[in-house]
Amino acid sequence: MRSERYVIVTGGSTGIGDSICETLLTGGYTVLNLSLEESARKHERLVDFPVDLSDVDATRQVVSKITNEYPVTGLVHNAGVIRPDLIEDVDLDDVAYVTRLHLYATVTMMQGVLDAMKDAHFGRVVIISSRAVLGLQTRTGYSATKAAQLALARTWALELGEHGITVNVIAPGPVVTEMFTQVMPEDSDKARKLAQSIPVRRLGRPEDIANAVQFFLSPDSGFITGQCLYVCGGTSVGSLAL
Repeated sequence: MRSERYVIVTGGSTGIGDSICETLLTGGYTVLNLSLEESARKHERLVDFPVDLSDVDATRQVVSKITNEYPVTGLVHNAGVIRPDLIEDVDLDDVAYVTRLHLYATVTMMQGVLDAMKDAHFGRVVIISSRAVLGLQTRTGYSATKAAQLALARTWALELGEHGITVNVIAPGPVVTEMFTQVMPEDSDKARKLAQSIPVRRLGRPEDIANAVQFFLSPDSGFITGQCLYVCGGTSVGSLAL
């Protein structure tokens, strides 16, 4: 199997991450799932590596173990949390946590897979950010760290393009997952009103994001790097109020 077929996916046990895993498995990839819990999905090409990605040392160790066993040339950092609050209630411990998860983990994993990608002169990195980078109420820590992921991608695109490595970002709009429904139940009036405010008149599905991930991971997408693709039903064009 070709080296570019080994892909690390974070947060692959639930929600968008689970859909990404399913799509990539169907596409023939071997998926290495870094998540707090093992996936309920069972497949011969799905390997679970339980880890707390907010722990830098633990993340570094598990990525080192993976790269010693697999020729990894794909990285999809999907894991994330919201920790919503209006600014007057924002807890800096929450900001520190999402910074470790969204930023430190991205840098740590990138450093861990870089040698293998350079050796193969091929790499595909996809970071799952959020439409919230454009601004959204109650998202101080979340939107700030998700916006910083765009800056990482643009910087690394410039540094790594000569090595055949592309780095791109996907910014989902409202997607119905466990994390979404904790904030807004899918069958609530608020969710129905939100769906009607979206240009395509529906909420997103995890597979909408998974399809975009598969596109960026393709060997045929080598002339696209440092870009942010809003998979948001059109909500990036105007305002969005939850």
